[in-house]
Amino acid sequence: MSYAEGAGPAVKLDPQDLKLGAEAAKAGLLAAQTQYEQAEADARRYRDLRAQGFIGAAEMERRETAVKAAKAQWDQARAQASAQGNQAQYASLVADRSGVVTSVDAEPGQVLSAGMPVLRVAYDGPRDAVFAVPEQQVQVLKALQGQVGALSVQLWGDGTSYPATLRELAAAADPQTRTFLAKADVGAMPTKLGQTATVTLARPVKGPALRLPLTALAEAKGKSVVWVLDSPSMTVRQQAVVVATADGNEVILASGLKAGEVVVTAGAHVLTPGQKVRLYKEPVAPSGPAASR
Repeated sequence: MSYAEGAGPAVKLDPQDLKLGAEAAKAGLLAAQTQYEQAEADARRYRDLRAQGFIGAAEMERRETAVKAAKAQWDQARAQASAQGNQAQYASLVADRSGVVTSVDAEPGQVLSAGMPVLRVAYDGPRDAVFAVPEQQVQVLKALQGQVGALSVQLWGDGTSYPATLRELAAAADPQTRTFLAKADVGAMPTKLGQTATVTLARPVKGPALRLPLTALAEAKGKSVVWVLDSPSMTVRQQAVVVATADGNEVILASGLKAGEVVVTAGAHVLTPGQKVRLYKEPVAPSGPAASR
């Protein structure tokens, strides 16, 4: 792959037509300026004649109008010359930042139209690992978004694992695969564009950790929360938690809860602070022989 230097010309187009257009615009500007100066000089002479009473007011008004029209044409020509000058500079396409050329969309000698892409450049800098997240894991990934080192990336053919940070998670699922596109920042990890990698949850858990069903987790103001039961009043309150990692359909919390606290595990997304709830009890099957008719 080629490399494009920032602030340097990446592609050069044939400048001949653009230069001719710029030169024509400059000539038009000079002609408009000359016409304005001539109209202004004529108007000065007619003002003197008007002061001496040799011409009428209507003739003087016509001369003043001619000056205004010439001035407007001059302004228009100046704007056109400036625009054509900018067009001439577009013959040299400059990369605003350094990066790797991923594709070339034009061939030598091809006639291009305005707005047509010519070169595609992937900006140099920190790399992203792009992967798809199944629906059942989206809530966990949301809870880990922005947490440094919450993910681990391992390149194929390389046994080393590198810490990564979830930078972006799509808001909607792909209509065909029903997965969510995610991007993890791998920093200065030695990678190449298009390389294959495995992404896993790898946030270390320090000290004792609590496990909760994934259904207990909710989101509020960009943070992961659970609903804790206040037993005397049988109401719920919102409690922020820090998710360390996930294990199947369970999340492992790094902090936010104390041992013994009762947490709502179903319907967490529909609760409100202070809402009264009741404990769910599993129905008990009747014992003894089955009744007969």
